[in-house]
Amino acid sequence: MDCRSESATTGQGRFRVNANGKLLDVWLLVRCVTCDRTSKLTVHERTPVSSFDPDELEGYRVNDADLVASRLLDPLLARRCHFTLDWTGAWRLDVPSAVTDEAWPIRVAVAFEDPVPVRPERLIAQGLGLSRNDVRRRVKCDVALHRSTSAGFTFTVLAGD
Repeated sequence: MDCRSESATTGQGRFRVNANGKLLDVWLLVRCVTCDRTSKLTVHERTPVSSFDPDELEGYRVNDADLVASRLLDPLLARRCHFTLDWTGAWRLDVPSAVTDEAWPIRVAVAFEDPVPVRPERLIAQGLGLSRNDVRRRVKCDVALHRSTSAGFTFTVLAGD
């Protein structure tokens, strides 16, 4: 980014492709939310055209939304371009409105529409209105509760004391 803002948006999710002989440069265009200026995140630099998958190359040409998303979620691109994604408010746990006392234990399956990284402990605590200590005590899960995941998982909530 040209300014010191740490927030940007992909706007319409556009790539810019530049040919230099048989080499291509590919950038993802982002717009600063503070100053409204456009900047480029380098996706490929001086890469031989022959090394691209034809479908990937077509995706860059037509600004494929799935390709934009996959590039933004690529940790190598994030590290190379020095950016992090802000996932604030990007997830929620949909919980039935009423759970009776006889319903314990409750088995819950979590599925992700998009690969948004979240710590299961935080998701469960917020979704069920429990403290993190209650989550550690009452929840049995098939993944580590304190490690981020973006893959679906299941957990069981045991009855409270």
